[in-house]
Amino acid sequence: MPDQSLPKAGAPEATPGERAASLAHEGISRRRLLGTAGATGLVLGTAGATVGYAAAPSEAAAPLTSLGTDRAMFHGKHQPGITDGLQARGHVLAFDLAAGAGRKEAAALLRRWSETARRLMAGEPSPHYDTDVARDAGPSSLTVTFGFGHSFFARTGLEKQRPTALDPLPEFSSDHLDKNRSNGDLWVQIGANDALVAFHALRAIQKDAGRAAKVRWQMNGFNRSPGATSHPMTARNLMGQIDGTRNPKPGEADFDQRIFVPEKGEPAWMANGSYAVVRRIRMLLDDWEKLSARAQEDVIGRRKSDGAALSGGTETTAMDLEKTDAKGNLVVPINAHARITRPDQNGGAAMLRRPFSFHDGIDNDGVPDAGLLFICWQADPLRGFVPVQRKLDRGDALSTFIRHESSGLFAVPGGAAEGEYVGQKLLEG
Repeated sequence: MPDQSLPKAGAPEATPGERAASLAHEGISRRRLLGTAGATGLVLGTAGATVGYAAAPSEAAAPLTSLGTDRAMFHGKHQPGITDGLQARGHVLAFDLAAGAGRKEAAALLRRWSETARRLMAGEPSPHYDTDVARDAGPSSLTVTFGFGHSFFARTGLEKQRPTALDPLPEFSSDHLDKNRSNGDLWVQIGANDALVAFHALRAIQKDAGRAAKVRWQMNGFNRSPGATSHPMTARNLMGQIDGTRNPKPGEADFDQRIFVPEKGEPAWMANGSYAVVRRIRMLLDDWEKLSARAQEDVIGRRKSDGAALSGGTETTAMDLEKTDAKGNLVVPINAHARITRPDQNGGAAMLRRPFSFHDGIDNDGVPDAGLLFICWQADPLRGFVPVQRKLDRGDALSTFIRHESSGLFAVPGGAAEGEYVGQKLLEG
């Protein structure tokens, strides 16, 4: 059979518009298109304008070679979005169950959400009405993560299954919390390396909620895009500081012990799960940017250029807490943020930080509403986040330049096995 994608002898080659129309007419699925778009797509440009199109599909075509092909797996021992690398775009939102909705409705909702997440993470359309927003994109490292808040258990009659590690966080002196943007029955974290893919997942999750739950709050964030730097490096935050140098690494011997609930931990439904602390931390950038670069480094305790400790070396060189300068002053100030947050200064407390930056415009005072959507993971927040935050509360130099505006703590169960949905052991156990 002749190749219908090639022009007939003597016939003019199809224009980009005609080819695009042909593809649309054939109703090519998103998954089928993924195998050809990157290998055969052309970009034509004149005077700054560009037009892109994909040739007809071919089983022998090479796959996409861009970041769009990167795929995270939905099924596994742990939920996605915890140990995966930082993504360029994120949405974090909480839902409250609707009046009258209980355990049965929650189970049906998690079943819908899990199937939607599985399909979207594979680069497939939503199982329900799909908006086509991500029709021509690859999976783009999409992850969707689900968790339960303290209030969820009373709403579903599962109080006896509520973990003690989910007890409300204590109050901190640096808190200026908006209760309307804190906590919630259910929590969802969405991340992807393409903004449209992330938005597509957000809309699908919101629509899947139907009448069972309504959005309590939503926050949107971003990180540097993969490949934007000449070499892989730790991310920077909106203060310009390298942020995450001392994060636990999955290859470390005690990583699982610090971050995940043990296989035989309590309660049983949380096996291989983790606890997420979510904080919207406003950065007072106008005040911060008035400081000299050296003053900023003293606040953090690390060089702004490369993240190395002020005591010397490279980013990963151990910080020398006792080193002094010619005048006898500590090189790393006593109230420097990096000194205070060290695990060896907090009884070994450790957490995996996986944040997004945010910028929500200018507020009524004319200053940036920007900062960090702080998300950290640990096996037990009472041994992870809480002791560190209490220490920071007592004299962190950075506290002058930040404000904690919302907070949430969520139990994130282990990953779903094939044929299961997230939270099934809790809701059907």
